Amino acid sequence: MLKNVAGWSVVGALAVALAACGGNGDGNASPSAVPTVSQTSSPAAGASSAAPTADSTPSESPSPTPSASPSPSPSPSPSASATPQTGAKTYKMNKNYDIVPLDKTANSEKVVLLTFDDGPKDEKTLKPILDTLDKHHAKAIFFVNGYRVKAHPELLKEIAQRGQTVGNHSYEHIQLGKENAESIKAQIGKVQDIVEATIGKRPVFFRPPNASANDDVHKIAADNGLLFMTWSNGSLDWTMPGTKIKDKTQAIIDNVTDQLHSGSNILMHELAWTAAALDQLLTTLEGKGYTFVDPSTIETGF
Repeated sequence: MLKNVAGWSVVGALAVALAACGGNGDGNASPSAVPTVSQTSSPAAGASSAAPTADSTPSESPSPTPSASPSPSPSPSPSASATPQTGAKTYKMNKNYDIVPLDKTANSEKVVLLTFDDGPKDEKTLKPILDTLDKHHAKAIFFVNGYRVKAHPELLKEIAQRGQTVGNHSYEHIQLGKENAESIKAQIGKVQDIVEATIGKRPVFFRPPNASANDDVHKIAADNGLLFMTWSNGSLDWTMPGTKIKDKTQAIIDNVTDQLHSGSNILMHELAWTAAALDQLLTTLEGKGYTFVDPSTIETGF
């Protein structure tokens, strides 16, 4: 997905705000639409963002700037079928999609949230990511597409068995902001159902493809017991066709660290070069004093 970035200038954000996650079957991302938000310390409330996709999908098309702001809307009570999170909640998401402590006395804590979109695609790219997360004792949200889960249920099971969190990224990776309520219900609900059928629990986090949303998207996500989020730090890993892996690796690290701030909600994808960069990236973040938020400790409001 593209980026709702924090830690960048307004001009910088607008410059990349039109590159989204379109790509081809070999994992080479091609630009689509990007977020149009301030990239200073964190995006302005209500700013819109567009999200990238690191691979093509059955019905994907180039993504223009989203039609509605993806900022969280008041959350109605979830449906009876929604599975609430359990365990102690110590963090929440703010209006800029940063992850911040519930305890205001902990505001000096340096934390980031790791997220990976558009999977599960391939064991060759997924396993190195999972191995690196294990090495650093880090947890992440894997925002999955339903059609990919259908193709690779074993990979979704692997994500869950490794203690990682599964999020909803729509069934076909389409721009939900352009869809009607019936279509949105199907795109979100089918992912909830197939994930539950595969790993026994329903997602509680939702990220719309290309950050494209409208009022129906916010409402239907909430009706399904899902916390709507985009991101506040974009790795830009989806914008790197034609460069060497080592160059992509350094570019990912530079992109993340250039925007780095406490609470950074970091957008990445299941890509070979992201997998190659991840160990060095996490080591760099740890060297700067950052730790990794466990998604299970984030309050969803449901």
